[in-house]
Amino acid sequence: MDVAAEEDWSSDANEAVQIFIIQPGSEFPTTVSTFHPQFTYPVFGDEERIFGYRGLKITLQFAAHDLYPNVAISYDSRFKPVGETKATDIHAILKEYFPTYAFESDITYKSRLQDDESAATFRPPGTCVQSYISKGRSFEIWCGELTDPSVRILIERMQIFISFFIEGGTPLALDDQEWTLARWRVFFLYEKVPRASSSTSFTYSIVGYSTSYRFLTYQPTTNGSSKSLETLRMPPPPISVSSLPSRARISQFLILPPHQSHSHGTHLYNTMFSTFHLDPACTEITVEDPNESFDDLRDFCDYAFLMNNGTFAQISLHTNLDAKATVKRIGVRVPTAKLLDKPLLRTLRQKNKLAPRQFDRLVELYLLSKIPMHSRQAGAARLTQKGRATDEGDRAYYYWRLLVKQRIYKKNKDVLIQLDRGERIDKVEMALGEQAGDYERLLHKMEERRSGNGVDDGPRTKRGKRKVIDEDEGDEDEDEDEGGEPVAKRRRDDKN
Repeated sequence: MDVAAEEDWSSDANEAVQIFIIQPGSEFPTTVSTFHPQFTYPVFGDEERIFGYRGLKITLQFAAHDLYPNVAISYDSRFKPVGETKATDIHAILKEYFPTYAFESDITYKSRLQDDESAATFRPPGTCVQSYISKGRSFEIWCGELTDPSVRILIERMQIFISFFIEGGTPLALDDQEWTLARWRVFFLYEKVPRASSSTSFTYSIVGYSTSYRFLTYQPTTNGSSKSLETLRMPPPPISVSSLPSRARISQFLILPPHQSHSHGTHLYNTMFSTFHLDPACTEITVEDPNESFDDLRDFCDYAFLMNNGTFAQISLHTNLDAKATVKRIGVRVPTAKLLDKPLLRTLRQKNKLAPRQFDRLVELYLLSKIPMHSRQAGAARLTQKGRATDEGDRAYYYWRLLVKQRIYKKNKDVLIQLDRGERIDKVEMALGEQAGDYERLLHKMEERRSGNGVDDGPRTKRGKRKVIDEDEGDEDEDEDEGGEPVAKRRRDDKN
């Protein structure tokens, strides 16, 4: 088959697939929203093309309350097999993502939905942990565990959303043992919609959801004593996963396209953060492989949290140091411990349950915001006097740059140490410039958000990363001696 003929039978999968969120109406089901996938390569291949059809339409319908699905495939004509060349078996592909009952006829499906009396009494599974009003509309966030069959049913029905909207996302294993399922928490975000027939009754319509996983952490005993075998009683009492010390790791996070840019992502993230922060068993809050848009949302929320609870007010950059420590000689440097109160920072980070890298970045961002704009805009041009500068802003900017360069170097020491000294300096300086530029971008966007012009909660889609050298989540906690060298690293228990 020639290329022209092949293209004539090839369809854009992103355009062919259309998603409908529908709900029972007065006489017939009505459409709440409709949208296309962000991408389809996890389902239909890297080319995101479907061969063998003209006028192809793949309609995916979901009930707004319980996400009961339906798959309908239609087309104007289908390619007749020629040798081994044949049309893509769409049904075979989609049955890997949908239960068997999702393939009933459109008429049967809509009749079932319209007659579904449970839609009027439906409540999301789990516990309602937050409610809020946005633009006159009511929303609720519910939290449950995968051990709850109702939670598993909802997740099973929305697994396809992971492949359509979350870059690199992996569907959850819902048939795992109960101990593992208990480590997963799911947060559902619903709109509470008044029924047209009654001002006191409501229906629920899905807006988004997020999942989190408990990584159990090792907690050493506070004393060195050990009990003899005679004092132990077997068997031990049952242990609840939720009672064990753990890191909470946010995994999948999605606000459906029709609801994006309305601050729902902020509400969902803040609710999850608050839930984890108030949990005495949670020791740290992390994020699994965040992309750039989610990183921004997380930074905005965490920054506001630290600002509002008074954490930032306790932090300052020390700039009145001995100027001899800044002379340009090999081996002479300013330890981080001289620039910041490291014991205080460690205490504040643990109190706020933030991962080390995230907390370090937020502290750097805050310290940069306190430096006058005239010093920041001039960059390194005004720093010829280094720590001896008479302008306090210039002196603060010099030490701030030094602080960030030290963090970048320590996080990437194994790679950088292999380079020549000149190339190593250039790499760190380049990473510093990119990091400073990213911080200025974040501060600008924060100002826009405060003025009401900013938007947030886009999906976790294209995996754009911060263009700086260090990109790990930073689950290592490094302590420093007075020379600025790391002397201890936290054991990494969350890389199962």
